[in-house]
Amino acid sequence: MIEILTPGQVDKARRTGALVGDILATLRQRSEVGTNLLDLDRWTAEMIRDAGAESCYVDYAPSFGRGPFGHYVCTAVNDAVLHGRPRDQRLADGDLLTLDLAVRLDGIAADSAISFVVGESRPAGSVHLIETTERALAAGIAAAGPGARIGDLSHAIGTVLTDAGYPINMQFGGHGIGTTMHQDPHVSNAGRPGRGYQLRPGLLLALEPWIMADTAELVTDDDGWTLRSATGCLTAHSEHTIAITEDGAEVLTLPGWQPA
Repeated sequence: MIEILTPGQVDKARRTGALVGDILATLRQRSEVGTNLLDLDRWTAEMIRDAGAESCYVDYAPSFGRGPFGHYVCTAVNDAVLHGRPRDQRLADGDLLTLDLAVRLDGIAADSAISFVVGESRPAGSVHLIETTERALAAGIAAAGPGARIGDLSHAIGTVLTDAGYPINMQFGGHGIGTTMHQDPHVSNAGRPGRGYQLRPGLLLALEPWIMADTAELVTDDDGWTLRSATGCLTAHSEHTIAITEDGAEVLTLPGWQPA
């Protein structure tokens, strides 16, 4: 299903997106050396509840997972990149942490992910991975607008990732979003320009470039959810929810949004 939201629903999406951005910003501040991943999950649950919102993850049970996810935020450390299930693990200095969060507020969902290095260390390889996904995300957003096609966004994202020398996995990518978290159209992290669905005002997309340093192959943890690089290499993931507007694309999942 491809869902086109009304202007009133897009206004709700702005509030949901701001909530997601604010929660991720708070979690980033609290992600210190020694912080337990289960505490990050607990704090997320509290912030979602206090906002009167609901988690898109806790009861999420797609065909590729093992039962309901059962947690409120994805926490992926170092070689983990997607669907990182929180566990009893304390963060160490230099860990590359990805937080991925989706919530629904007033019936509209928003989804975002951030990667960053914990503590004082700034390993060059980690920083380059993170900066590359952020540049790819910016390129995808810049390519979005009414009349553009999904392939234009995929091509823009993939060009940045490929030019930086990283292999691209095509199993998971961006997606439509609206009254539910995962919808059509699928947005691959590489593609051919001029192909695919033509974007229209009112369409919401979650764009999410993610990479692994030296492989495109994933392996799944025993928890049935956490996806890691097959070689144990570092990974990174950046994501924003955007709304297609009459004259471009609006990023919804930035922290601190206030109504005009």
